[in-house]
Amino acid sequence: MKPDDFDYVAKLLKERSGLVLTKDKAYLLESRLMPLARKRGLKGLDDLLALVRKRDTTVEKAVVEAMTTNESFFFRDNKPFDQFRSIVLPNLLKARANKKSFRIWSAACSSGQEPYSLAMILREEAAKLAGWRVEIVGTDLSTEILAKARAGAYSQFEVQRGMPMTLLVKYFKKKDENWVIDPSVSSMVTFKEWNLLGDLRALGHFDVVFCRNVLIYFDQPTKGKVLQSISQIMADDGVLYLGGAETVLGISEHFKPVPGQRGIYAVTKGNGTSLGAPT
Repeated sequence: MKPDDFDYVAKLLKERSGLVLTKDKAYLLESRLMPLARKRGLKGLDDLLALVRKRDTTVEKAVVEAMTTNESFFFRDNKPFDQFRSIVLPNLLKARANKKSFRIWSAACSSGQEPYSLAMILREEAAKLAGWRVEIVGTDLSTEILAKARAGAYSQFEVQRGMPMTLLVKYFKKKDENWVIDPSVSSMVTFKEWNLLGDLRALGHFDVVFCRNVLIYFDQPTKGKVLQSISQIMADDGVLYLGGAETVLGISEHFKPVPGQRGIYAVTKGNGTSLGAPT
């Protein structure tokens, strides 16, 4: 790939998705964009990049989607979900006892495993949530990956990655080669196409936000901008989940770590949160 072609696509990715692609990752462009070129019946990368340079919006969007990482699996890393089940959820039930409702956002949700994992936890706590209105919103910038999320159908390999056998048997049914999630779980999640770099306010306000393993692909200014935008749509006592390799320290003053709870951050605009504090 020509250096100026790489620079052009790298700039496009940064503007559209926040993804920072360094020159040592040039091989990723070729490995991920060649299948896209073949899918569109083009001879090779040069033809695809020619369309990109012509500002073909459809092709531009396809290139951005092809380059974004869609790695996800059920109950990924376990601890965040254990924290949610044993600490965050009980405090939510206490703090929201009067209005009996709360909203959760799974940002960059990929093929849906994260929001569905949260939905299964809530289904397991159904007795405590009787009479409550709970909404889970999953967003991603890829229309293709969101279609998979909405379908709720996963291969044997995908359900083996992190899914407890008891929950697989309880909330999935085998259909041909896939496992399809039960409507009692899938109906709890609404999927929307959304870009983290865009205006988030139309999504509404949230009590809990999962934005895990996303910021690692951004540069510092973009991380700060995204965190500020997220803070503006969160409840004053809301909590934010980031990935194990991510932090707000030195990046944003809009969140602060919750003592003793790694990976959970409190909004700083209010009086602090009780949601992440041990009960």
